[in-house]
Amino acid sequence: MQGYFVTFFTQQSREHNGQPVASWIVDEARRLGVRGATLFSGSEGFGHDGRFHSDNFFDLDDKPVQVALALTRDECDKLMARFAETGLRVFYTKSEIEFGFTSDS
Repeated sequence: MQGYFVTFFTQQSREHNGQPVASWIVDEARRLGVRGATLFSGSEGFGHDGRFHSDNFFDLDDKPVQVALALTRDECDKLMARFAETGLRVFYTKSEIEFGFTSDS
């Protein structure tokens, strides 16, 4: 299959309508029929604003988080439309990919 590998970058403490943004992305993807998403938790990083994010003892809620998805073009269009509808602003990367399974079993 042809499509996109999309990764969203956020922080554990960031919320949208009372729900963590990363969980909202996973839930929306599932609702739209996407077949899978993976949530990664990072130990540290910094954002476009230069602010440092970490999972150290003092900033446990500010841990960087990524949501990665392999999407068809249609799935990607639908998910991005949901972001546009809600006005939620999240940094992402998007790369064209081929994806599938290594065998039929």
